[in-house]
Amino acid sequence: MTTRRTMLGALAGATLLPAAAFAQTPTSASAGGGEALKDIAKAKGLRFGTAISAGHNQFGNAAYRALVERECGIIVAENEMKWQALEPRRDVNNFGPADALLGWARDKGMEMRGHNLFWQAEKWLPAWVAKEDFGSQPKGGAERLMRKHVQTVCQHFGGAIKSWDVVNEAIDPADGKQRQNALTRAFGGANSGPLDQIDLAFRLAHEYAPHAQLVYNDYMRGDTGSAKHRAGVLAMLAELKKRGTPIHALGLQSHIGSWDESADRGKADLLEWRRFLDQVTGMGYDLLITEFDVNDRRLPADIAKRDAGVAAAARDYLDLTLSYPGLRDFLLWGMADNISWLQTWDEAPRTDKLPMRPLPYDGELRAKPLRAAIADAMRAMPARSGARA
Repeated sequence: MTTRRTMLGALAGATLLPAAAFAQTPTSASAGGGEALKDIAKAKGLRFGTAISAGHNQFGNAAYRALVERECGIIVAENEMKWQALEPRRDVNNFGPADALLGWARDKGMEMRGHNLFWQAEKWLPAWVAKEDFGSQPKGGAERLMRKHVQTVCQHFGGAIKSWDVVNEAIDPADGKQRQNALTRAFGGANSGPLDQIDLAFRLAHEYAPHAQLVYNDYMRGDTGSAKHRAGVLAMLAELKKRGTPIHALGLQSHIGSWDESADRGKADLLEWRRFLDQVTGMGYDLLITEFDVNDRRLPADIAKRDAGVAAAARDYLDLTLSYPGLRDFLLWGMADNISWLQTWDEAPRTDKLPMRPLPYDGELRAKPLRAAIADAMRAMPARSGARA
């Protein structure tokens, strides 16, 4: 899912909400106390973690950084490994922020995922790619550019990145069709262009990162409003399976909660979600939760009631989704409410304009009911093979 902030601001580490709340290093009380989430997960053969940005209100803030170190066994860069961050101008690479995150992760004994090699929405391609003239043989020009990008990035990070989101958000949720961009048009447009380009992206990733899990990542949900999105993802995965495209897993972004007016069907939505996951795993794909949070826009303003509603929604979703034994990574899109992308996302806001409370810690790094729901769901899930006794 996008961070949905002004991309240049996010990549520069802009603080979108005050960081004054991060006043103290988390103690056992402020961090939730008891067993760390990463240790609860590890006992069941799962890796638990979060996205983090290199900005001064996350990686640059000692208290927030200490919280991530305590709770997480794996991280993913919020923006710093995306193409527009790594190569903002043609042939001008900027690996510094991503390298800083990776170095910190290594120092603290955390793994790191790669996110992402290709983001299909044209507005999230580097501006220079979107304007690229691929010449009289555009497919060949696009192939060369894709190869250069994948080779440069995968060889730079090498074996440190064991799981890559190779393609991000290829399906338009409005109609379930594959998105078009400058690269897909160079491959031939609407007929076969998107599939050919996606297929090549995964084959290049397999060539230059043969050790890595290769993931297609998207934000489909279980509600009626996401039906075309789910169908489009299934159709694409089925066709790529026929081609032998080296995709190993589907990344479930898991931005759950009240996204549209069809999202309040409770058990019916969960049944649709189960049906979707059964179809994906039935094709032989594994699963990951890559960007979990809970949009609370239709829950009451009262904080206690809202936090309870968020925790209940999370527990229902996680009990179902974590029941699949091929799901071995569970990452949130942030740990504390005030750094969440949802605070500035205006397509699905709270009508009362109150800040959202979508994550397990509040802006003062105090644990909320959502943290307990996450911990309890992980304790209750089936153990993965190889989990410690």
